[in-house]
Amino acid sequence: MSTEIRVPALGESIVDAVIAKWLKHEGDAVQQGDVLVELETDKVNVEVNAEQSGVLQRVDKKEGDVVAVGDVLGLIGEGTGVSTAKSSTAIAAQQQPAQTTSEQQREPVQARASGPLPAPTPIDGQRPPSPLARRIAEEHNIDISQVKSGSQHGRVTRDDVINYLEQNASAQKAPAPEAPASAPMIPQSSPVAQTASVSVATPMPAPLPQAASGREERVPLSRRRQTIAQRLVEAQHSAAMLTTFNEIDMSAVMEVRSRRKESFKERHNVSLGFMSFFTRAVVGALKAFPHLNAEIRGNDMILKHYYDIGIAVGAEEGLVVPVLRDADRKSFAEIERGIADLATRARENKLSLTDLQGGTFTITNGGIFGSLMSTPILNAPQVGILGMHKIEQRPVAVSGQVVIRPMMYVALSYDHRIVDGREAVQFLVRIKELVEDPETLLLEG
Repeated sequence: MSTEIRVPALGESIVDAVIAKWLKHEGDAVQQGDVLVELETDKVNVEVNAEQSGVLQRVDKKEGDVVAVGDVLGLIGEGTGVSTAKSSTAIAAQQQPAQTTSEQQREPVQARASGPLPAPTPIDGQRPPSPLARRIAEEHNIDISQVKSGSQHGRVTRDDVINYLEQNASAQKAPAPEAPASAPMIPQSSPVAQTASVSVATPMPAPLPQAASGREERVPLSRRRQTIAQRLVEAQHSAAMLTTFNEIDMSAVMEVRSRRKESFKERHNVSLGFMSFFTRAVVGALKAFPHLNAEIRGNDMILKHYYDIGIAVGAEEGLVVPVLRDADRKSFAEIERGIADLATRARENKLSLTDLQGGTFTITNGGIFGSLMSTPILNAPQVGILGMHKIEQRPVAVSGQVVIRPMMYVALSYDHRIVDGREAVQFLVRIKELVEDPETLLLEG
């Protein structure tokens, strides 16, 4: 009996994906539950597992293809299969179309490879390259093992591949051969002169993501970046978004953190950061001003009596907002562990779709990148988002005296359709009060 491999349901609002990587090839033996293929969506990567044991008899979609929910990716049938090495060679040969002489001439000289592209395995101790980096490398026939990572995590990213392309394009530029005597004279300053003699002998090479002048480059947006752009624009067009600001004296929190961080880490095996204080403060403020823990559906306002707080995380291929569930029921240690786990899995591209769905309010911390002040954009359909910023030593007036205190600007963006300005200002003031007096977080947070 044979079983079709189909694209599974990808989650809320996701209708298609890109095939990032086949982990099995035609002729490979598979066991029920084995991961066959990895799909890249605009949010997370999704693994498709084998529903039965047998042999991968057919692969219908190649890496880089766009597929929709329900599409057939391949077929698993009965049998014992062959060795992975043999089948890998076979599928590579099948998926590599035969090249004509003119097609070979069209390959960029600096990108021509002598064999099939290597599998995405760790290179010189690096982590495996990202799916987008692999896809760009494949499009330009680059041996990705030659690309060095510029990130602190040691993973080759899209930017690393683009930089490699630019460096090779500039390093290997050579003057074009002279045109035949019968060719029309073209001024050497003309851009046509750079390509005229080449076009006489061979077709033009496929353009690299860089203009001939070197002053511009064209870089395709990743699916995640396209979706981020679309949703941020939609949020601004569909919501009456305003932002209010305040500042928080971080002295009390920093004193508690300094005094307790060693014993906290020893007891709970996690560091005590600022996010747990702000998460508890947000929950306390949401309880006092429930319209900020709501959303609009048609002509109704849906008030939510649970507190699933989204934590914005900057990952390699774009911002993601995993959700910390039931934050009001968690201790400081549980909040810190939960945020650390979500951030780690976001950066390693291991979040599931459920990790990203259903938040009621979002916190974003631009301060870790040095931002002093910003206006965060709503994470629709939520109606509120809190922006944290860099802590700066500033002179402030306290009891009639000018003193130096660690101050943080905070911003609240809100949907004015259901949240009034007075309510938004009071919400942010409540957060300020709770953070500046951490003991109240134990009672009201």
